[in-house]
Amino acid sequence: MSKPKVIVTIAPTGGMASKKQNPSLPTQPDEIARDVVDCYNAGASVVAVHARRPDDGATCNAHIYRDINTRIRAKCDIVINNSTGGGVHGDMIARAPNGYWEILWEERLKGMDAGAEMCTLDATTIIATFGDKELLMHTSPERSKHLAIEMKKRGIKPEWEVFSPTHIVQDVAALTAAGFDDEPFFINLVLGVHRNFQNAMPYTPRVLQSMVDLLPKGSIFCVSGIGPAQLPSAMNSLLLGGHVRVGLEDNLYYGPGELATNLQLTERVVRLVREMGYEPATPTEARDIMGLPRKNGPSPDFAMR
Repeated sequence: MSKPKVIVTIAPTGGMASKKQNPSLPTQPDEIARDVVDCYNAGASVVAVHARRPDDGATCNAHIYRDINTRIRAKCDIVINNSTGGGVHGDMIARAPNGYWEILWEERLKGMDAGAEMCTLDATTIIATFGDKELLMHTSPERSKHLAIEMKKRGIKPEWEVFSPTHIVQDVAALTAAGFDDEPFFINLVLGVHRNFQNAMPYTPRVLQSMVDLLPKGSIFCVSGIGPAQLPSAMNSLLLGGHVRVGLEDNLYYGPGELATNLQLTERVVRLVREMGYEPATPTEARDIMGLPRKNGPSPDFAMR
């Protein structure tokens, strides 16, 4: 009898942390690609890519994304998922005329134009606190709809990234029900970032269970546990029938006071997946589980509200 297959996502970089916090954080295309290939060889089947400028600032520049994607694809067939969330510095932020800092919508859109199979779709409006700045990430219902339409036009599979129950029952539920995605809907439950993101939830087994219970019919899910929540939430996800995600984007440490590498985090979760009686999915199996490649086609005519 074959073992159930579990998608292991590696998130190597993110749009927040710096090498000052962890020197092993890969930020440049060659560094990112090397880490991704190592993690693929260790059992990862999906990579959540964030791009950085030469000065390590966050960006959604399609040329930089394409450089990263090309380097990865030259070495392995891992599923590539580019971010449309961007980050909290670099190209991604600017001060609005009213004096408030924003994560720039126009920059986020560029993440879809580098040929990735998947992109994150943050159907969320949040305030991110980073350093001395409060940053508005404005993803209104119409903006969420726009992202879904543009991904469908390009044949990109969304990874629906949610931070609270409301993100599931409002925009994700409405947009999937309206046909902007095809089953299975791949939903990433981000838990444990509540100290920095207003409208986000902490990780506890009960919180995760409640969010899983709210998922639309036809959904599959993974969990992004932030910081010390990474490992317990991954095991909890397995118990609930979900998939797992690790990486320095979400967690810079292997244990208390011990900085991690992406490879260490991947090797540990793969080992535990197997100990739990599962088997890491290959990229081909992950594509089959998630319904890739996505069918191209025009988006339906839909009024969001």
